[in-house]
Amino acid sequence: MLQIETKYAPPDVVILELSGKLTLGRDCKQLEWTTENLVRENQKKVILDLRGVTHIDSTGIGIIMSSAAQVKGAGGELRLSGATGHVEEVLKITSVDKVVPLHATSAAAAAGF
Repeated sequence: MLQIETKYAPPDVVILELSGKLTLGRDCKQLEWTTENLVRENQKKVILDLRGVTHIDSTGIGIIMSSAAQVKGAGGELRLSGATGHVEEVLKITSVDKVVPLHATSAAAAAGF
């Protein structure tokens, strides 16, 4: 089960702290819906904090890429933070990190906006 906790960092950064599996299923769609809502709210600086993500599959990769495209289409930027182990490896093997910036921490990701 994927859990999403929304946090805000000054001045205008939204951090979505994810925990669980980012895999095929309804939970993964929840991330897509959350991102859509942020775009509707005109949030332009979004970080997906992946520290708590234990597994990711092709659906999860697709949702990350789709979310990044949505935010970019609205004139913003999506960044990733905290990926380790299997999740970090998958992001690098699939070259997601070349399209969506990957940072060690949410603070580092936020500082770069």
